Amino acid sequence: MTKILFVIPLILMASSASAQTQKREGHDECARDVSRYCRAQMQAGDQIILACLKQNRSRISKACQQKLTSAGQ
Repeated sequence: MTKILFVIPLILMASSASAQTQKREGHDECARDVSRYCRAQMQAGDQIILACLKQNRSRISKACQQKLTSAGQ
């Protein structure tokens, strides 16, 4: 019984860390492009940043372009 009580928190912590890693991977494709081309808009909100990325589409990385395309942008 003690082993089970010890293992459950470890499993929960591992699954939480995995979910956070997956979430970050989704944003990593465009993070560098946002900081490079849209720094002034970083505090303005997601829609403004998205508009900035679209405006700079020809200059952003291929990975970010693919992420935008897959998101229907």
